[in-house]
Amino acid sequence: MPDKYSAVWVSHSSLCDFLACPQLYYLKNVYKRPETGHKMTLMTPPLALGQAVHDVVESLSTLPTDQRFRQPLLMKLATAWEKVSGKKGGFSSPEQEARYRARAEEMIRRVEQHPGPLKNLAVKINMDLPHFWLSEEDQIILCGKVDWLEYLPDTDMVNIIDFKTGKNEEKDDSLQLPIYRLLVANCQKRQVAHACYWYLQYSDELTEKTLPDLEVSRQRVLELAKQVKLARKLERYKCPGGESCSACEPYLKIQRGEAEFVGVNSYNTDVFILQNGSSIEEDSVIL
Repeated sequence: MPDKYSAVWVSHSSLCDFLACPQLYYLKNVYKRPETGHKMTLMTPPLALGQAVHDVVESLSTLPTDQRFRQPLLMKLATAWEKVSGKKGGFSSPEQEARYRARAEEMIRRVEQHPGPLKNLAVKINMDLPHFWLSEEDQIILCGKVDWLEYLPDTDMVNIIDFKTGKNEEKDDSLQLPIYRLLVANCQKRQVAHACYWYLQYSDELTEKTLPDLEVSRQRVLELAKQVKLARKLERYKCPGGESCSACEPYLKIQRGEAEFVGVNSYNTDVFILQNGSSIEEDSVIL
């Protein structure tokens, strides 16, 4: 078997970076700051919101079903929010932070009042970071964490659930569910019955999506992953906008020293924010 440490690892986020702009992919996934030897990331208010809500929801999956809602979830959110409060979350003012925190609290109340699948049995993939060989021949590994796997005891199958904290619906051509389907099929033994999104900002129920075909998903993801591998081999990360575009420019600002360092995250990545309202305000966050 090939050496996994010399393989090219790809994930949903890194593949989306590459699709948005190869230079963005380089700056987020390859480049390391000479000052620290760390990769770099940009924190924004939508990402802070998504991280805090995700921390709360993820904590439920590790508990037995009868213990998940014993502690008020807003208390858990308060603890999670401390990690992103103030500049650490990219907030430009207390007023802006209050607006985002109110949105997070609304989502958590929705989960508490309409737990749906979260009160049912769940499957946890027994890997810190689920991954598998997408192609041993090409030495490419696909990795990523699935938000929630609901266990369906009547059929011994699972339901893939992806939580959304943004305002917009996921596009039909998104790589999210195809990648989740591949990870679930290759990192645990149960078959997949359904795949759903849960738009926590405005819906009490899951939105079921068509289950992606496994082989079609594998070919689609592998084709893009090969492009990433070739770019890394040639060290060619050309921005489609020329020198920069809206996707990569914020990270070029970090590289040029035009962003503020606010700390190191749990992945040992240097975290920055942009000042004067120039931070990215994404409409959706992938959890």
